[in-house]
Amino acid sequence: MEILPLFREAVSHHASDLHLCAHVPPILRIDGVLRALNTPPLASEELHEMIMGVLNETQRAKFEETWELDFSLELPAIGRFRANVHRQRGNTEAAFRVIYEEIRSVRQLGLPPIVEEFCRYPNGLILITGPTGSGKTTTLAAMLDLINATRSCMIVTIEDPIEFLHRNKRSIIKQREVRCDTKSFSEALLRVLRQDPDVIAVGEMRDLETISTALTAAETGHLVLATLHTPDVVQTVDRIIDVFPPHQQSQIRIQLASSLQAIVGQQLLGIPGEKGRVVASEILLATPAARQVIRAGKTEQLMTIIQTSSEMGMISMDKSLKNLYQKGLVSYDDAISKCKFPGQFEQL
Repeated sequence: MEILPLFREAVSHHASDLHLCAHVPPILRIDGVLRALNTPPLASEELHEMIMGVLNETQRAKFEETWELDFSLELPAIGRFRANVHRQRGNTEAAFRVIYEEIRSVRQLGLPPIVEEFCRYPNGLILITGPTGSGKTTTLAAMLDLINATRSCMIVTIEDPIEFLHRNKRSIIKQREVRCDTKSFSEALLRVLRQDPDVIAVGEMRDLETISTALTAAETGHLVLATLHTPDVVQTVDRIIDVFPPHQQSQIRIQLASSLQAIVGQQLLGIPGEKGRVVASEILLATPAARQVIRAGKTEQLMTIIQTSSEMGMISMDKSLKNLYQKGLVSYDDAISKCKFPGQFEQL
């Protein structure tokens, strides 16, 4: 079996992912659901040759050394893909995320209008959070595209790998890829402050060094946008603080409280009876009350602040799910499975 037709199949079906696993047919994820193609199962040796065929010499050597590989793949007349190659029970397997060329706007994505306001902030830290596959990178790309179109800025992104390709509009945008243009997120962030940036975008805040440098950049007059794999706003704040040793956490709480501007949490849900998915969003604004709660280490109170500050543009995940359910955009079962407080959700 050839691999290029599988990429074409993924794009033609508007799939988000293509999974190549040993001893099963190729699998597409369409609107969040896994669907196997009507083809024979992939033999282990055949699959290894297929995957190795899309790697260059350097990538093959890296994979043979580490058995793990992340990279971006551009196929003329087909499209772009974010790829992960790995081993599973001795077999070489891969997951390919389809990257569609169009960068949709904040409004087209169905995000709350206040997200557009975040793109006008001159400085501070804005976090986009959610589980894997919740569209964080798509939201980040939409925000960067809005800044690019409406402001005259120097924008520097650090990504692993580069997914959406941006072109200069009113701004200059530099996209740096980990392992191609820089050794690591933390190293790139240390150097970026000497590159005269106005806006810095971090593909993912993974470790102490990256988080620490991002906080410093946000404190020193830059607008920093970053993604984080956390399920909700409260756990996002806790995760950032808990990364640091206990003796540093008090200082980090103060630093985060002063630099944070907003957190956007999101999940994707299928639309009943239709193709496509819809985003449910949770918004926290760093109001004086929220900053005080973060400084005091009482993050459990952030949810109360969100629930009582809707007039400012904040919204809880449960209320967002309720709104989508009332509009018929999500099923009751899907909404109740994603909400944090099922009992309260029924009352909403």
